[in-house]
Amino acid sequence: MLPLAMANPGEPATIRKITGKDEVRQRLAELGFVVDAEVTVVNEIAGNLIVQVRESRIALDRSMAARILIEGGKSS
Repeated sequence: MLPLAMANPGEPATIRKITGKDEVRQRLAELGFVVDAEVTVVNEIAGNLIVQVRESRIALDRSMAARILIEGGKSS
């Protein structure tokens, strides 16, 4: 598992864990960031990420993206 902030743009990945306080996890869940959801980093601008999750594109700062742990999305 690695943080979403380290994912390669354009490669789909699966969310495996969300860390942080309950309020943070709840807010991310409301945006569609839930375990087993597929996400793709669309672009990175000044350290912030544009992420495709479900049918939406959402901007996340790097610290928030670091709380989302994924599997896949970066070749080892």
